[in-house]
Amino acid sequence: MKTARRAALLALPLALLGFAAPVQAAETSTTHQLTCRGQGVDPAAKIRYRTERLIDAPMSTIYRLQTDVERWSSWQKPVTSAERLDHGPFRSGSRFRWTTPAPATPTTPETTLVITSTVHQVQRNQCLRWSGPAIGEGLSIDDGVHVWNFRRVPGGVLVQTEETWTGAQVEADVPTATKFLGMGLETWLDELETTAEARPC
Repeated sequence: MKTARRAALLALPLALLGFAAPVQAAETSTTHQLTCRGQGVDPAAKIRYRTERLIDAPMSTIYRLQTDVERWSSWQKPVTSAERLDHGPFRSGSRFRWTTPAPATPTTPETTLVITSTVHQVQRNQCLRWSGPAIGEGLSIDDGVHVWNFRRVPGGVLVQTEETWTGAQVEADVPTATKFLGMGLETWLDELETTAEARPC
């Protein structure tokens, strides 16, 4: 399954959120921060992760999967529910609420995070940027900022993503929070690749 290509693009292990070995290392460099319409993740955040994947599928399929929020739970196992809080096209100002399990840590119990995201920048088939808080029992993220870039390259579409978290609770254990952020993003890309490549062109 494109083993050599994936290895060249991604030197990090893939893991299911909370159910597999931890990510061994996170990309924390801000040298080439991903942006959408000139805006990126929080440059001051202590918790950040960046990764990418080459997906052999049409751009339209990948972009549609990413922006059809209400169908996320049909292809992303860690997303247990998702709903749009507005109507119409996915655009700047759109809001959505979604839930995902957060595994237990030495200081927090297993919980369900309720995330309310607001879209800030959109450029069709090129980039997305949204942010919002995540609230769970004993765990909260004050603000998560998430940027996606999509670029046609030989062999498919290069999907790049970067996310930052801020908040006293997650910043109390930066390595663990970074590990779980990384695991979540790697799983998202893994399932996006599987789903997009399985769709008929």
